[in-house]
Amino acid sequence: MSQKITKEMTFHQVLQMSPEVATVLGQFNLGCVGCMGAMSESIEQGAKVHGLDVDEIITALNAIFKD
Repeated sequence: MSQKITKEMTFHQVLQMSPEVATVLGQFNLGCVGCMGAMSESIEQGAKVHGLDVDEIITALNAIFKD
């Protein structure tokens, strides 16, 4: 069964799911691994702050877990 990442999840939650998450976030220039906001900031909030398309990020993250 594949895992599902949603825009409401925090960066911290998603980063704990797989080491590949940090690589995908890096492709969007999101340095979430060392950011204090990662503990409480949702993927949607982070995307908005950085002017990124949250749906594009979520699609890329969920691709990690496709069966």
